[in-house]
Amino acid sequence: MTEEKKTTTLSERLAAIRKTSNAISAFAPGMTVAREFEFKAADFERVRKLIHARAGISLSPTKQDMVYSRLARRLRAKGMKTFAAYLDHLEKGLDTGEWELFVNSLTTNLTSFFREPHHFPILAAHLRKIATRRRQINIWCCAASTGEEPYSIAMTMADAFVPGNAPQASLLCSDLDTQVLATAERGVYTAERVARVPPGQLQHYFQKEGDDAWSAKPELRRMMRFARINLLEAHWPVSGPLDAIFCRNVMIYFDKPTQYRILSRFAPLLQPDGLLFAGHSENFLLASDLFHSLGKTVYERARK
Repeated sequence: MTEEKKTTTLSERLAAIRKTSNAISAFAPGMTVAREFEFKAADFERVRKLIHARAGISLSPTKQDMVYSRLARRLRAKGMKTFAAYLDHLEKGLDTGEWELFVNSLTTNLTSFFREPHHFPILAAHLRKIATRRRQINIWCCAASTGEEPYSIAMTMADAFVPGNAPQASLLCSDLDTQVLATAERGVYTAERVARVPPGQLQHYFQKEGDDAWSAKPELRRMMRFARINLLEAHWPVSGPLDAIFCRNVMIYFDKPTQYRILSRFAPLLQPDGLLFAGHSENFLLASDLFHSLGKTVYERARK
């Protein structure tokens, strides 16, 4: 006798999936994700207050998992068992090196060469215009990260002028995170990282280092100076007047009062015709008394 093969209908399959889903969800209310370190809501709130006071960064309440994963590395490195103990250690104020690593851990450094490409032709046109009346060009990139942005600015500066008739150019490259700033100062990138650099510029401004690395040439690096700068600090080692400031995708980490304070310090550093470049998701409407939008997230000083 031949056994009749049983078939399963689509509705039966869906019913089985729902049954399995309900069985799993029945455990959900009491389930917890196992973590290496205890991390209470109060610990997260302490982290939020500390990073805001130290770096002006306003962490979203949704960033709890991100904070845990990044700071758990610091607990391991310090041999500590709880976040409370780690934060107590920070608040004693005796370990300045750990404060720096704490801030480095919580800063985001997403970057690439010629990111937000619409800004670079605007910068080049601005430089050619002002070079007719100034023989010194000064620009500040205040979120240099691993260097892709300032090297893109430097290449744009170098390409804007006829060789032999270029003004002196100076580019201050700063960041809060000392680790990424060290990478920027080295100026060495994998082939994957420089893939967005146009081939002509890559060959002209970088040299091959081994099979999978490119390093910035000395003629590009000579116009660049690197420094750690915390935008919340009372003193910035920055001398004006500046022809442009790049502060892109930085203000999104600050609350509105902090944004305004920083913008009010940018304004007097800029030349009367200087430009401020912001990130694609940022706007400075809160500081319309300081800056006027030119479109495409580029600003000039407001007319008094």
